[in-house]
Amino acid sequence: MNSIHHFQFFIILSLSFIAISLSFPFQVTDQLQYDNLQMTSSEFSTSLETLQKRIGYEFKNVNLLRRAMTHASYSGENNKALSDLGLDVIKTSIALNCLKKDIDISVRDLNSQITKVTEVNTCAIEGTRLGLQNIIRVPMKGNSSAPPVVCSGFRGLFGAIAVDTGKADDAGNVFWNVHRGISSTFLF
Repeated sequence: MNSIHHFQFFIILSLSFIAISLSFPFQVTDQLQYDNLQMTSSEFSTSLETLQKRIGYEFKNVNLLRRAMTHASYSGENNKALSDLGLDVIKTSIALNCLKKDIDISVRDLNSQITKVTEVNTCAIEGTRLGLQNIIRVPMKGNSSAPPVVCSGFRGLFGAIAVDTGKADDAGNVFWNVHRGISSTFLF
């Protein structure tokens, strides 16, 4: 009976320790990110304002843009879902554009055009052209210039626009403006 009592005590103690240890790192991490955000808050806000001017779209809800410029490695509130939506917006926009030009385009050629524009390195180049590597938030030891990071921000940007307007077409139009180079003369 004594060993069962010790086992129950051990389980309760272990669960208490786990609960305390799980809450402590999140508080420290959140505080470090909060402190870091406080130090660069005005610079980040200024960069977001500049980005909006460069892409020719002003967000009604700038928090969507903030999230689009926050990599998953930085925070739980990040661009992952917006990036997925943005990828679909870009793919749809490319498909519509190709089909407008040639309704008889083969599926192979259509997929080739979509892949050419949506692959990570290509969208990272487009994102770098916009200066996203200087805006996107990553952890202190993260690499904001890594192609997957820049690409997630680039795609997330168009996902955020779609959510902000409630229309994927609006996000697609901004994508084409950026992709065609209307905003390409600006660099951060």
